[in-house]
Amino acid sequence: MFSPLRPRHSRSALALAVHFTLVGVPALAVLPAQAQQQVQRYDIPAGPLGDVLSRYARESGVAISFDASQVASRQSPGLQGSYGVQEGFSALLRGQSLQAQSSPDGYVLVVVPQTSGALELGATTINGLGLGSTTEGTGSYTTGATSTATKLNLSLRETPQSVSVLTRQRIDDQNLRGIGQVLEQAPGINVQSPGSDRLYVFSRGLAIDNYQYDGMPTTSFAFSQALPQALADMAIYDRVEVVRGATGLLSGAGDPSGTVNLVRKRPTDTFKGYVSAGLGSWDLYRSEVDVGGPLTDSGNVRGRAVAAYQQGNSFTDHLQQEKTILYGITEFDLSDSTVLTVGFDYLNSDPRGFSTTGLPLLDRYGNKLHTSRSDNPASRDSSNRQQIYNSFASLEQQLANDWKLKVAASYLYGTRDYDSVIAGTSTGFVDPATGNGLKYTATKGENWQKQQGLDILLSGPFQLMGREHELVLGFNYQEYENRRNGFGNPVAGGKSDNLVSGKPVNIGTWDNYAPQPVYTINREDDNLSQRQNGAYLATRLKPTDDLSLILGARVSYFKYDASMHYNVPAMVRSNTDDSAKSTGEVTPYAGVVYDLDQHHSVYASYTSIFKPQTYKDQGGKLLAPREGDNYEVGLKGEYFEGRLNTAVALYEVKLENDNVPDGYIIGSDFQPAYTPKKTTTRGIDLEISGEILPGWNLDASYSHAVVKDSEHERIKTIIPADIFKLWTTWRLPGELDQLTVGGGVNWQSPIHFTADSWQLSAPATYKQDDFATVGLMARYQMTPQWSATATVNNLFNKKYISSLDDNFYSGSYGDPRNVMLTTKWSF
Repeated sequence: MFSPLRPRHSRSALALAVHFTLVGVPALAVLPAQAQQQVQRYDIPAGPLGDVLSRYARESGVAISFDASQVASRQSPGLQGSYGVQEGFSALLRGQSLQAQSSPDGYVLVVVPQTSGALELGATTINGLGLGSTTEGTGSYTTGATSTATKLNLSLRETPQSVSVLTRQRIDDQNLRGIGQVLEQAPGINVQSPGSDRLYVFSRGLAIDNYQYDGMPTTSFAFSQALPQALADMAIYDRVEVVRGATGLLSGAGDPSGTVNLVRKRPTDTFKGYVSAGLGSWDLYRSEVDVGGPLTDSGNVRGRAVAAYQQGNSFTDHLQQEKTILYGITEFDLSDSTVLTVGFDYLNSDPRGFSTTGLPLLDRYGNKLHTSRSDNPASRDSSNRQQIYNSFASLEQQLANDWKLKVAASYLYGTRDYDSVIAGTSTGFVDPATGNGLKYTATKGENWQKQQGLDILLSGPFQLMGREHELVLGFNYQEYENRRNGFGNPVAGGKSDNLVSGKPVNIGTWDNYAPQPVYTINREDDNLSQRQNGAYLATRLKPTDDLSLILGARVSYFKYDASMHYNVPAMVRSNTDDSAKSTGEVTPYAGVVYDLDQHHSVYASYTSIFKPQTYKDQGGKLLAPREGDNYEVGLKGEYFEGRLNTAVALYEVKLENDNVPDGYIIGSDFQPAYTPKKTTTRGIDLEISGEILPGWNLDASYSHAVVKDSEHERIKTIIPADIFKLWTTWRLPGELDQLTVGGGVNWQSPIHFTADSWQLSAPATYKQDDFATVGLMARYQMTPQWSATATVNNLFNKKYISSLDDNFYSGSYGDPRNVMLTTKWSF
């Protein structure tokens, strides 16, 4: 990064060594760094700006001159953390249109017009040398605080769970545009896409279906194929936080896999923004505009607006994608202690050549089928347009004695219009001699979903036995509805011989022009609804300075209803009307953190979660709710005032009534059946993230997770047992500091499934061997405002299957080598 954008800090000595032993305990040795001259720690409380500046001058040992009129009626948030003198002034005066200028007698406070110096001031601060929760503008690969796991505002080291943060800097460095690309870089996360714009995300051997927006839980049903969360675009987000393990305290129903929290960008105190444009492989074009700042002279109303547009083709034949994103947010200071926030975001995704499934992987003899990674099982005009409208609001009230009340509400409405013909893998296996074996399957329809949420949170400190502790009490409510009306299984069409007679499709010669289906009475109606609410409590007790106890519990009420009617004579037996309900379900939370010294802490935690499920056994009966428990112990490290974090965790996840594929429902038309099993996942997570030297950012992780059933046999083999991820960037020193270079590698262990079908003479196994992909980046800061970033993904053009479907014995290829060039002008 160009040097005027960020002050440097120096460390005279650093020895950093991470040794992973057999049980996964690292040794991190860091030699004390010589403090920069005049860098010291401050703990100055909020108050009138004049008083805060005077105290800062006394504690820093410098003089500052200012007129009373310059600071009249201005408030300051205070100063906490370690700072150099100038960095401290920059942090104190951020958003005040004031600047401390050096003079022979000390410092002089001057007014800086917003049209010139104020912009420079906003760019030169990194919120001091300490980090907060917001990552934008810090240049960091880590964060100073997170509340996704417990609603308590804790550092990573203080949180007794595995938490990773993909910061704004990391997102920009790798040109990560969508949530799928971001999660592919997240520690311990495996992302699989069985079709265009569909994501299955796995953590600790289990699927993640808990997503949050700014900490507000939402509902996600993968089988509905309408997933707003999977389409999230990074233009509007500050960071993505990922908690691995159970999060029942805040989420209510879910799996003990993890939670993904997408945290939106906020308005800025000073006028600033950027315009960017990008060009990538397969005719990818992307542009973004982001503008924010005060909307009134006093700054008591602040706003931000973001717009992005993207279109392009794909390495997959005939797949075209177009996407539009709009976002607006406004903050109102109703008083010195009351802030109202309202916002709205909109996303329109309109792909062509859209597929809901992968490619066939085995031929009729059980041998590996060699297809091209550019093959597309969908017709050229297959479509799946989705529009998502997401509105939100919150009211934050500061109360006496540092207590705070926050009420947040959200409303999401999404529509989906689809019309596609697929050469379906569910209808057969390919004959390697003729290429035949697949048959057309057509679907057409529309569906909508709406989600409403409410979260009420009261938090603050309290005194007990002469010590200060923290408490949060909350209540949240979620309501989800999904309605789908459509048609399936074409019965006549322009070239109806392919459809009526079941004439097979030759996968090798198909040109992706499909017959035009005509639908008669084969209507499909799906209705899903889910409601849940719960009250939760969490407290952080501090019996001693070095010991923290985090205890909590949630009481949940849950109701699920589903009706799926297929008005087709051949499918009458597949109609379903299901209902599930849980009342007074208690999910406890317990964690302990002990500080070994100023850099290291050990922790242990227990978390739980439950989830009524929609899967059925062979008799068509719903499986009992899943109940999961997560046990975890670990060691965390924090260095250089939190700018570098390390973690190692050993964990065990026990799950009752996990669903394991078990053939088909008796009497149905090939509807998958599942059997309930007790499963146990054991594993290890290792991670180091942040700045290890000035200008050198690093995020490296290794995870191991194996899921076994009660007979100690490994299951869920389509999820890799081992994942290693490394990404690093380095801003060159001296006269070359306008250039930042970086690179990384993602590696995963083998995955496989075993196909057992009446169409095969014997069970057959498909295996994707372990593989690694390499990426590179470079950014050149041409001026303080203008930069260009280039990224290369899959540098060596590795061909691999990135996702497996063990229901339909299909898979999808990962992206070939691709490049992206983005230029950005900041103001």
